[in-house]
Amino acid sequence: MLTATFSLVIPVYMNEGSIPDLLRAIAALADGMRQRWGIALEAVFVVDGSPDRSFAMLSERLPHVGFKSQLHLHARNFGSFAAIRTGLGVGEGQFFGVMAADLQEPPELMLKFAELLQADHCDVAVGVRSSRADPWRSKLASTIFWRLYRRFVLPEMPFNGVDVFACSRTFRDHLMALEEAHSSLVGLVYWLGFRRAEVPYERRAREHGKSGWTFKKKVKYLMDSVFSFTDLPIRMLTVFGMLGLFISIPLAIGVIVARVSGLIAVPGYAATMVAVAFFGAINALGLGVIGSYAWRTYENTKSRPLSLVRLSSRFGVPAASRAVDR
Repeated sequence: MLTATFSLVIPVYMNEGSIPDLLRAIAALADGMRQRWGIALEAVFVVDGSPDRSFAMLSERLPHVGFKSQLHLHARNFGSFAAIRTGLGVGEGQFFGVMAADLQEPPELMLKFAELLQADHCDVAVGVRSSRADPWRSKLASTIFWRLYRRFVLPEMPFNGVDVFACSRTFRDHLMALEEAHSSLVGLVYWLGFRRAEVPYERRAREHGKSGWTFKKKVKYLMDSVFSFTDLPIRMLTVFGMLGLFISIPLAIGVIVARVSGLIAVPGYAATMVAVAFFGAINALGLGVIGSYAWRTYENTKSRPLSLVRLSSRFGVPAASRAVDR
């Protein structure tokens, strides 16, 4: 007898090549959870405005898979974190998991997460990469990104970051209550606290398609995380301002001495140019930092939805599969 439901949220964008393997992996997960702990698996697919055939392929195949599922299509591309929030919001389980559709994170992690959650060993379990089978440039970029994240945003963040996690319904409810635009979902997971477990895994090589996690998106994600979780830019601006003040004092003394000594042919030219260039740069930097915080505050006051769902479908377990289960 099935005693609980595990809602597996999968954001989908440009993943049509991996969908057949993905559905087979989820079917294996559903069998494992049902046989080990009597937990039913519900797969929640959120297609984030993908321009390929991902939505069409899922629409055709989900009515015939051996597990309960949901399919939602965003009105446009809102980003993977918005897609995850959509899935978490509509999931009906007592436990929730989040997994990428490219299968670079081993689906078997969800079995370990389910084991920890159903035994009440933690409220949220996160997958921590111990190694990754990616090109060296991707590894280097990822290493730099997550080192900066740990240094300037969240010191608790694992060295190689977090891409997959699972949690209890209580944790999900608290996470969904944080309706922040332009924030970091992973950052919010760590900000919430609760009892947390970390499960190491080896990241697999990508077999289908090309990652949409571009350098531009990484920079935006890092900036969103910085402006959402730390006042470091403002503190750095204060330091720059104090540094400029300390530099300007000896500069002013030097200009006065040079002027009295007749070493400056054009009165005020050198001092004016140096002061304008130096303090103008600091002022522009300060306006940019303050403007970033002000813009994010303004965005949150609009209270716009973080995503819009254009189409939704729900699929039960096919009758043939139910008969086999009995």
